[in-house]
Amino acid sequence: MRSIGLTALATPAFAAVPAWSQGPGHMHDWMMGWGGMWLGPLFMIAVLALLVAAVVALARWMSGGRPGRTARDILDERYARGEIDREEYQRRRDDMAGRS
Repeated sequence: MRSIGLTALATPAFAAVPAWSQGPGHMHDWMMGWGGMWLGPLFMIAVLALLVAAVVALARWMSGGRPGRTARDILDERYARGEIDREEYQRRRDDMAGRS
């Protein structure tokens, strides 16, 4: 039982020996691999941008908004509801099409 306790205490100390062999401040050359200190912040910004885009897309989807309604769609809806008569509808439709 005593040998297991000593082994458990000694193992972390022996695991740290390779790190100590490089001296203080070297960090196993981690700063040079994978972009060092530049890749981490850039990756975090990319993750946050994706998260914001997902939240915006979800909010638009849940709101049931009608993106992409054109002026022609609105004109068609007004004519269908009877807000404008046939002559007004045709005049505005021709205006939008560039015909005079």
